[in-house]
Amino acid sequence: MTRVLVLYNQPADPAAFDRYYFETHTPLAKRLPGLRSLVVSTASPALMAGEKAPYLVAELEFDSQADLQAAMGSAEGQATVADLANFAQAGVTILNFDVRGV
Repeated sequence: MTRVLVLYNQPADPAAFDRYYFETHTPLAKRLPGLRSLVVSTASPALMAGEKAPYLVAELEFDSQADLQAAMGSAEGQATVADLANFAQAGVTILNFDVRGV
């Protein structure tokens, strides 16, 4: 499995961020080809270590790196990435990694 972890920084206007994220951005992301699941944090995460907790965390799951790359290269992927500029002005960190059970 391949996962994408998206960490959104604290927005200036959380209500506007939430409205846009859930009404516009999430429907775009849910159309990514090959997307297995999309889950988001129910509230801002509690900081256990580090300097600053993100405002919102989203996790997307794909079967493989190849599926992720195909999704990102698709029209839906390009639209989803381009949409970040419309609401994530405070910044976003996006990580991608394969997972295995241990």
